[in-house]
Amino acid sequence: MSVRERLREFVEAPLFQRVITGVIIINAITLGCETSPALVAEYGSILHVVDRAVLVIFLIELIARIYAHGWRFFTDPWNWFDTVIVAIALLPTSGAFSVLRALRILRALRLISMVPSMRRVVSALLGALPGMASIAALLVLVLYVSAVMATKLFSGVSPEYFGDLGDSLFTLFQVMTGEAWSEVARTVMSQRPVAWIFFVAYIVITSFTVLNLFIAVAVSAMDAQTPPARGAAG
Repeated sequence: MSVRERLREFVEAPLFQRVITGVIIINAITLGCETSPALVAEYGSILHVVDRAVLVIFLIELIARIYAHGWRFFTDPWNWFDTVIVAIALLPTSGAFSVLRALRILRALRLISMVPSMRRVVSALLGALPGMASIAALLVLVLYVSAVMATKLFSGVSPEYFGDLGDSLFTLFQVMTGEAWSEVARTVMSQRPVAWIFFVAYIVITSFTVLNLFIAVAVSAMDAQTPPARGAAG
């Protein structure tokens, strides 16, 4: 067995994968600790050493995987994902690039590529994007039509919410999320008692129908990513 084959078995071993997963979790915790001035003041040097050590481990692991798999390493999108994350971690974080220090937390996203269940979830969401795009277009159309109607109907009685098209779009987006929609509705209804018909119809169409379509598409994509249970075919 060649050195490359042995190295490939090593980096693909479950134990190795669990160790790297543990390193990612430790790094995520230490980066969170760096947001506390008290912890940085007392353990700043330790946190810095751990951060540098984790970066070295990630770099060595990436190089080992590239050597072990050769050009085939770059045929897997998840390997590209890991490469980009490590490359971002290597960017300078001092001087004009100090803002990039915040990007170090992106290393925690490597858990997605390391945990198969997380990979399936993300793959399902990416696979559902075409269907979601059509639903999003429908939602935007409903939002726009409703905003035009609301501006014409309620701009005179509630200019703070429906004074112009921009205000109406923002207000109806807020109503769609369920945030303080009753306050908006009651403000309008104090002058237009039958306005409840508009708001109830709008919420039913957007929140209860269109938004649930997003969930249906996502669940369908998740089902497609879930492997069939053993013995189910029998």
